[in-house]
Amino acid sequence: MSDLAEVFSKTSAFSLGGVVTLGTVAYLAAKAWLPKSARWQDKYVFIWLAFDALIHFIFEGSFLWLSVFGRTVNTSTGPFAEMWKEYTKADFRWGVSDPTVVSLELLTVLGAGPLCCYILYQLIKNDPARHYWIVVLSTAEIYGGWMTFCPEWITGSENLSTSNVLHLWVYLFLMNFIWVIIPVLLMVDSYINISGALRSVQAASKSKKGL
Repeated sequence: MSDLAEVFSKTSAFSLGGVVTLGTVAYLAAKAWLPKSARWQDKYVFIWLAFDALIHFIFEGSFLWLSVFGRTVNTSTGPFAEMWKEYTKADFRWGVSDPTVVSLELLTVLGAGPLCCYILYQLIKNDPARHYWIVVLSTAEIYGGWMTFCPEWITGSENLSTSNVLHLWVYLFLMNFIWVIIPVLLMVDSYINISGALRSVQAASKSKKGL
């Protein structure tokens, strides 16, 4: 196992500090905009979706910009380029504008990001229709995670670096696993709400017919 001190650079601190900052902004946004009467589950959903949107627009949006207009991360300069160069130490594909990765990020930044914002608006308005869109968003994000790593697993993970604890457990595992487990939990919560509402309607309909 590599010495953590050898890879935990100023760029590492900047990157991880940026993630914490966006999480803090999401938490403050929930306190400011979400009604106090909201379910405790919805408060966590709001924080996650606000964080999710910020990550998509700022971090992944910068990757998309560098990959489309800057050609590649590896040939670009600037703070966001340096941040992504740090991530390429764990996954080489992000530095060379891999077509699969760029295609997924196009959907993430232009599709998932705006959808997060729309669901946040629905949460503020307490619109139950949000549960449908939460399922759509969560399905897309789980699929995105699958398509990011499944091709690598099939081909022997040639582009992944797992020899360093920071690269493996923070960059590759933690920063990707949360986009699987949290969407799964959101889908479960939305399923409970959708199925419960439909069963209530069904029971009410049967009750009327029995009169």
